[in-house]
Amino acid sequence: MVALIVVAVVVVFALVVAARTVRVIPQARAGVVERLGRYSRTLEPGLTIITPFIDRVRPLVDLREQVVNFNPQSVITEDNVVVGIETVLYFTITDPRSATYEIANPLQAIEQLTVTTLRNVIGGMTLEATLTARESVNTELRVVLDEATGKWGIRINRVEIKSVDPPTDIRAAMEKQMRAERDRRAAILAAEGEKQSQILTAEGEKQAAVLTAEGERQAAILRAEGEAKAIDTVFSAIHEGKPDRELLSYEYLKMLPQLAEGSANKVFVVPSEFTQAFGGIGETLTRAAKAGDGPPRAPAPGPPARRSAAGPTPLAGADS
Repeated sequence: MVALIVVAVVVVFALVVAARTVRVIPQARAGVVERLGRYSRTLEPGLTIITPFIDRVRPLVDLREQVVNFNPQSVITEDNVVVGIETVLYFTITDPRSATYEIANPLQAIEQLTVTTLRNVIGGMTLEATLTARESVNTELRVVLDEATGKWGIRINRVEIKSVDPPTDIRAAMEKQMRAERDRRAAILAAEGEKQSQILTAEGEKQAAVLTAEGERQAAILRAEGEAKAIDTVFSAIHEGKPDRELLSYEYLKMLPQLAEGSANKVFVVPSEFTQAFGGIGETLTRAAKAGDGPPRAPAPGPPARRSAAGPTPLAGADS
């Protein structure tokens, strides 16, 4: 019975020793080994054998990129506006030994360092710059934090400003300003549109007037060419027909009513050749009458003789 107890104790002791001797380190983890209370070595991922009861493995260190979200912090800008800024930090442990022995609470240290750096950076900027220049603030924060946490075995990969919350009254004023700016831009766009519309309308009217004038000019040219052609044809026909003086006088008289046409013609001008034209026509009619077969027309009766005061004139051959 005693032998069985001794065997059981030996087996349990052997299992404990084996468990404390053989350690398996997962991927993306690291183990810090202390021998008799002092740093000995850093365990890499995989199967590792340590000296039991002499070596002690501290809690494993996560080597993956980690994300921590810090609570909103009150920061005063250059123009004395208190804003609440919430930040998100991405970091990676690059040296497990430094992260274990150089800093007691890395997350708390990083948070306090972020707050102080953020207040220093935002304190030199106005509210408008803070809202619009987040990229520059993020870069400056990352550079400062990475330089401070380098000796802790921590690398700051990225710092992002998650939100910037100004006071309620400032936010209302900003909304009014934004609405006014949008109204101004809308008015400017409407004015620009109206301006462009008027310009295009004027350009269209100009082009229409130019085309109309060009059309009228071409029509006038064609009309003048037609009239010139007609005049040339008439002139050629007259010269080829060799008209006499009477025909020319008759045609001239036919044109006189056309000269008097129109509402603006108030005075009818008779040219100096009027008598000559009538004389030519009279001679023509006289010749036509002499050449006719009928008897000549009787002369028109003259005016009656005026009676004398002594009474009517006695007829010739009457009794006295």
